[in-house]
Amino acid sequence: MGFLASKRALIVGVVSQRSIAWGIARAMHQQGAQLALTWQNERLQKRVEDLAAQLEAVACGPCDVSEQGQIEQTFHRLDEHWDGFDILVHSIAFAPRDHLDGPYLQNLTREGFLTAHEISAYSFAALGNAARPRMQGRSGPAMLTLSYIGSVRAMPNYNVMGVAKASLEASVRYMASDLGPQGIRVNAISAGPIRTLAASGIAGLKDFLQQMEQRAPLRRNVSIEEVGNAAAFLCSDLASAITSEIIYVDCGYHAIGAV
Repeated sequence: MGFLASKRALIVGVVSQRSIAWGIARAMHQQGAQLALTWQNERLQKRVEDLAAQLEAVACGPCDVSEQGQIEQTFHRLDEHWDGFDILVHSIAFAPRDHLDGPYLQNLTREGFLTAHEISAYSFAALGNAARPRMQGRSGPAMLTLSYIGSVRAMPNYNVMGVAKASLEASVRYMASDLGPQGIRVNAISAGPIRTLAASGIAGLKDFLQQMEQRAPLRRNVSIEEVGNAAAFLCSDLASAITSEIIYVDCGYHAIGAV
């Protein structure tokens, strides 16, 4: 029996078998959790439904986090299957592609700045607020989001996404403070770069992956399976005293100054 055997987890952000959210879903499934997955739009529906079937998960319908109505509908649909749940995983990030190449200010627009923050940061708080009443009174409920070292370091081409991730990490701390008295823990994983569909929009990703292999203490890149295992632990009762933390799962790269 796995250490998530009594848990139910809603995972928002599965796009493909290469996505970090999929690595998390598989790890949680392996540890016995019941799962529910959403998809962003009709283009992804069949793919996510097929992935959900592999894990015997609830296919919980579309959830475009830019629309408050879809967030509310997602939880109403989930109410038809579960009378509450224990884990919320937020694995969503977006910024216009032309904002992720070149100098930060050169291509920055008000619209792009707001979009990056709405989708990548605000959506975690919006989902958390909708999930909160459904997690109260459960045993060891937890919320988790995904960040990146670009939130605290100026990384080439990451630009406005780094600023949005800094906002997301601040939200983790405020949400943890707000929800802690209700017994709900809130954490983030800052994963190393992984060749996912979302990351493919960042210019120079291939070169940075090579630098990671050369500079990280473990001399390799991280996998979605490793991020998934860390997520399963953080959302389990094994991590019952851990909240408001940004946990790095990046083969130690964040600790290196220069080599």
